[in-house]
Amino acid sequence: MFIYCLELHLALPVRSLKGKRGIVKSLISRARQRFNVAGAEVDRQDNPEVAVIGFVTISPDKTYARNAVERLEDWIYENWPDVEITGANISEL
Repeated sequence: MFIYCLELHLALPVRSLKGKRGIVKSLISRARQRFNVAGAEVDRQDNPEVAVIGFVTISPDKTYARNAVERLEDWIYENWPDVEITGANISEL
């Protein structure tokens, strides 16, 4: 069993926590539906202009698990043009 984690640091185009919550919840929900990953905001909850989101996937196939989080990062980059990815880290647990 292989566990991969994707930690994304994002710059958001909002100035309020309410606006941030809308973007983050939507992004996590759509990622969960499309890629079957678990996701949560893991840091910087008090700052409305940035977010740190963690995604995790588990698979018996190492290549599949890594490709899933890589595709997720690419999908966010392509489909969320107003959200800037300022950092990304993929790790195997």
